[in-house]
Amino acid sequence: MYRAPVDEITHALKAVSGLGEAIDDGKGGNLSVDLIDAILEEAGKFATDRIAPLHLPSDRQGSRLDDGQVTTPEGWKRAYLDWIEGGWNALPGPEDHGGQGLPMSMAMAAMEMWNSGSIAFALCPMLTMGAIEALEKHATDELRATYLEKLVSGEWTGTMNLTEPQAGSDLGALKTRAEPAGDGTYRIFGQKIYITYGEHDMTDNIVHLVLARLPDAPAGTRGISLFLVPKFLVNEDGSIGARNDVFCNGLEHKLGIHASPTCTMIFGDGKHGDTAGAIGWLVGEENRGLNCMFTMMNNARLAVGIQGVAVAEAATQKAVAYANERTQGRAPGWDGDGMSPIVHHPDVQRNLLTMKTLTGAARAICYACAHAIDMSRVGTDEEKRFWNERAGLLTPIAKAFSTDIGSEVASLGVQVHGGMGYIEEAGAAVFMRDARITQIYEGTNGIQAIDLVQRKLPLSDGACVAAYLDELDGVLETLRASNDTRFGEAGRYLEAAMADLRAATDWMMAKMADGEKQAVLAAATPYQHLFGLTAGGIYLVKGALGSANGVDRASPARFYAENLVGQSGALRDRVEQGAASLAAAGQALVA
Repeated sequence: MYRAPVDEITHALKAVSGLGEAIDDGKGGNLSVDLIDAILEEAGKFATDRIAPLHLPSDRQGSRLDDGQVTTPEGWKRAYLDWIEGGWNALPGPEDHGGQGLPMSMAMAAMEMWNSGSIAFALCPMLTMGAIEALEKHATDELRATYLEKLVSGEWTGTMNLTEPQAGSDLGALKTRAEPAGDGTYRIFGQKIYITYGEHDMTDNIVHLVLARLPDAPAGTRGISLFLVPKFLVNEDGSIGARNDVFCNGLEHKLGIHASPTCTMIFGDGKHGDTAGAIGWLVGEENRGLNCMFTMMNNARLAVGIQGVAVAEAATQKAVAYANERTQGRAPGWDGDGMSPIVHHPDVQRNLLTMKTLTGAARAICYACAHAIDMSRVGTDEEKRFWNERAGLLTPIAKAFSTDIGSEVASLGVQVHGGMGYIEEAGAAVFMRDARITQIYEGTNGIQAIDLVQRKLPLSDGACVAAYLDELDGVLETLRASNDTRFGEAGRYLEAAMADLRAATDWMMAKMADGEKQAVLAAATPYQHLFGLTAGGIYLVKGALGSANGVDRASPARFYAENLVGQSGALRDRVEQGAASLAAAGQALVA
């Protein structure tokens, strides 16, 4: 059974991400070190005691659709109501609308634990938090007054309606239309697919944020607007009113996250409501809907990265527990009676340490990204710009590297379980099934790589990435100066990886300057993995150097550096040499 690793999470926040330093510098608001511990301890208890026990039963039961109504698994609604009663939905919410206004890094730390309990459960509040931010930044005062307090409390939930059958990653192809009604509202007509929690039974109302086109909109992404479309209209006194013309027409049968209803939503089919078309309100400016939606999506991408960390942590805990219980053979040096627990076998240890250290590396990257978001909201304009760019740089890495890690670690967890891992009753396969979607939604990991190399590396003419790499080098300088023998050859391996990352970055920047787009796109994914692999290893060292509570964090950091970071040279070769062979061989794939 999953137990929230509160000590590891708080250490990563304080000693690695920079939150502890920010508090010392007076940039943590009302947050104190003791308050961090208290909040995360309670969040961990809820994840451990209330969410995690529901994971396997709800995966087997799934959500059900009957005549447009979705019923979530047994115990789901009660857990959600207890969750909002505890104030957890309001953790990062704006204080003006009933939220606690805590830093993003705190919200992400709590989200990790809730996602480890069950990704399917945490998906619902994750999307609501994104809707809150989009409305807070872009909606009218009237819309904020009507919807934000209920969303912040969690009494109502929010969704993101982007994808259509013909418009997945290319949103420019979407066809959902919005017609002005002449009274300040719009009528929405169309179909959206893959809408997480588009319909459910946990709250009285669901607030859909929907991308659609106005009649005179330009073609492509420049002609998309964003609309707020509630399941139920809201009366002037804030009470629930008439049903709107939006309904769920089907549930997807998925590889994983079975308890989470993934809906096909129909807007304006006349099955609900008293008007032709779903009634909606414009959010932001006409034809600038993607600007508003990206407010929601950027933080959602970090939150999905946290899902990768979360499933990796849960899978690791389960595999370690199993390896200590399962006996097979006699490991070298085993002097006990009978067969030894498999945790004593070197190959099993390698798998478990790979799982553990990759999880820690991904966690550190995600928390560093969350800290950058927090710092982008305080200080001078120049400081805000610096940290905003840092958050932009780290977001695609946090999303893609961490979710790749989630799938890899979950797969290793099945391997540690052996044949039992392939049997559903063992409870190891569920993590692998749940993890797989995280590499796809909120922008596939390939799209994250493109975003990194085409949009984020050029920030401030390369000064953003240069400053970050210098910061990583600073950690290695501290390691060298420490003369700490516990780290073995970690410094040498990480310095080599940094050299590979710098060389690959210079190559990428040069190719972009020369307009060699094909080469840049071919190299994007291996470059992104090289970046995450190197940064994650250095963060593990940083955490170990800052460890003062007697926990051995140096040995895992050394393992990561001496066993995993050596891939950096091969990744650099793929970046610099792989484009030509990809282009040549790729022609054989074209029908």
